[in-house]
Amino acid sequence: MFVYILFSKNIDRFYVGMSNNPDRRLIYHNIGKGGGNAFTKRAHDWQIVFTQKFVDKQSASKFETHIKTQKSRRYIKSLIKNKAPR
Repeated sequence: MFVYILFSKNIDRFYVGMSNNPDRRLIYHNIGKGGGNAFTKRAHDWQIVFTQKFVDKQSASKFETHIKTQKSRRYIKSLIKNKAPR
């Protein structure tokens, strides 16, 4: 299971999600249907800027929640900066 962060230049926003296949999930976010998210439907230029793999869904969910509760672009940018290139 992965936690991933997407970024859209068009709307200058990050999106945090969780999936067992972030690359496939990115396609759904960008086409805006078939499992896309209401928030991500506002743009079609999403790019994966961060991924982190977890051994189970519970650990991934805990980390995803942690990121979302920070409510901080600065925190997200620090995660991206300190993570090895994808």
